[in-house]
Amino acid sequence: MSDFDSRALRSSSERPAATVSGYAMLIAMLVLIAVLIFAITQIKDGPPAPWEGGALIASVIGLSFIAPGFYLLQPNQAAAILLFGDYKGTDRTTGLRWTWPWMIKKKISVRIHNITSERLKVNDLRGNPIEIASNVVWRVADTAQALFDVDDYREFVHIQIESAVRAIGSRYPYDDFTHEEMTLRGNADHVSEELRTELQDRVVAAGVHIDECRLTHLAYAQEIAQAMLRRQQAEAVIAARQKLVEGAVSMVETALEQLSEKNVVELDDERRAAMVSNLMVVLCSERDTQPVVNTGSLYQ
Repeated sequence: MSDFDSRALRSSSERPAATVSGYAMLIAMLVLIAVLIFAITQIKDGPPAPWEGGALIASVIGLSFIAPGFYLLQPNQAAAILLFGDYKGTDRTTGLRWTWPWMIKKKISVRIHNITSERLKVNDLRGNPIEIASNVVWRVADTAQALFDVDDYREFVHIQIESAVRAIGSRYPYDDFTHEEMTLRGNADHVSEELRTELQDRVVAAGVHIDECRLTHLAYAQEIAQAMLRRQQAEAVIAARQKLVEGAVSMVETALEQLSEKNVVELDDERRAAMVSNLMVVLCSERDTQPVVNTGSLYQ
């Protein structure tokens, strides 16, 4: 890579600026104003003495020098100081501040920002179209990188949020009833943390720190919402039936074992099969079963 390319790709780094408190300079400016008023008063009373003219000129020059150097910084606000386009540092001290009048002050907010992304349509890991949105809490950590390494750090963050949400949305399936894999709906905390890590890697070049990411909207796209709802209902019914059958088999097995252990009744294979059938019908039926009293033999 050429020397020009190396300089062009060099990242900036924040450092403290050489500034002073504005209150001391404010006192100096008030003193100069008093000297100026006194000199003007003396000149009006008669021909000015040499020292009066000198005081007048010195006070005017001093005021012209001090006044342009004042600037104010509110809490969680910073000012990047530049000299003829060269970065000289960042001032983060709040209150009235002062620096050389030929310095350029570019203010930047380091407060916490909150962005809720638009609902994006993404294909999940299984190719199903889904709608997904997230809320991102972020702040500027390095003012030099935010101002000088990207064209517009706010727009840069917005674009990277959309890219990160799309990447995470296509990395996992929306749902999984077998609970065998990570899903967007079932593992929201893990997905949100991975989204934060993914986004942090993308915006580190802009000097931005991501504090928190949370999914605020997650749903199937409208064109498949009804079909996926029916699929979810069918899978839920199948899962419920499976659990019901497993429980019924366990209960029948326990009943037969206890009947045999306590010698309540002796069952041959045919009677055992009939009892198993009756118990399974009773336990697995969706409606209340009606008992039938058999006054005869099972063989009649």
